[in-house]
Amino acid sequence: MSKRKKLREYWTFLNSAARQPATVGAVLPTSRYVAEAVAAVVPSSGTPTVLELGPGTGALSGPIQRRLSEGARHLAVEIDPKMVRFLERTKPWLEVIEGDATHLRKILDAAGVDKVDAVISSIPWTLLPPEKQRELLHEAASVMSADGVFTTVTYLTTLWRPPTKAFIDALHDTFDEVMPRSTVWRNVPPARVYACRRPK
Repeated sequence: MSKRKKLREYWTFLNSAARQPATVGAVLPTSRYVAEAVAAVVPSSGTPTVLELGPGTGALSGPIQRRLSEGARHLAVEIDPKMVRFLERTKPWLEVIEGDATHLRKILDAAGVDKVDAVISSIPWTLLPPEKQRELLHEAASVMSADGVFTTVTYLTTLWRPPTKAFIDALHDTFDEVMPRSTVWRNVPPARVYACRRPK
């Protein structure tokens, strides 16, 4: 990514954080190191359908897209209209849908999607109350294929906080397998990537 594009991404991110601090969970856009760790769970063969939740400026989108074969679908559901317009301008190959992930089944029905093979979440879970966390996780699990994967990121600086503990508990209640895939130290703040399979 060019320096100019990176600055534009930072400005868009910071502008959104200033306008809606309750919907942005990090101090900077996700680093390429986290993006690469998250993208590693995406199938690199066949024609999978991949869904991003809360992509923001699309920091994860490029590495995900590079793993996908021709014929795969890459969708993103984003609630912030300004972020949606930014993604439409900067990532025209991404199927961006403006909407609330709480209504995920309805959104995907309208997009002609039955099940997805990977759900990649950038939703700021620690800013949400436990009941909202579980509602969104239930929606995500309901649209996954039987062998699909749900992947998300938390931050080491929040592990002690009750919302993070509640979120980890909710992951275990929603999925049969919850694996801390990796810790990415080269991110601000350091991030932990989770891969979850087999919705209960």
